Amino acid sequence: MSERIQTIKTYTQIGFDRLSEATQKLKPEQLDWRSCTEANTVRWILTHLSEELHVYIPQFVPDVAPPKNWPKDYVGNSSYSLEKIMADIDKGKNNLMKGLDKLAPAKLDEEVDMWGTKQKRDYAIMMMISEVLHHEGQIAAILGLENRMKGKKK
Repeated sequence: MSERIQTIKTYTQIGFDRLSEATQKLKPEQLDWRSCTEANTVRWILTHLSEELHVYIPQFVPDVAPPKNWPKDYVGNSSYSLEKIMADIDKGKNNLMKGLDKLAPAKLDEEVDMWGTKQKRDYAIMMMISEVLHHEGQIAAILGLENRMKGKKK
């Protein structure tokens, strides 16, 4: 494995480790808590992240196959349990890591279409992986705010 791909994998693992820390004590009743009516819920953020892993990452990592029938109503779907959502994220992570294992280093320099612009594949992959860290931070902030508003400490 090339050093560039190993660096991408390390960054990916850091993101998922942080997400795991942020969600390790998450309870089902916290999935739909909001600080205000305009705010996203943890459920929405986690299902959005899962969709990014399953639907969008395959556009940039050739050996990650998108699911055949991804539900159009997946993001924010209140019928999904915490266990299902986290299992879907774990499956997406595992598929991504296996896809990175198979990725030829020369493919990192290829240009790919990234929502109307051309970017190198390595940039597109890193941008998508940064979403894990971005959403982990949102979840940590939401759960911390919930605790403070309810007078709890951690």
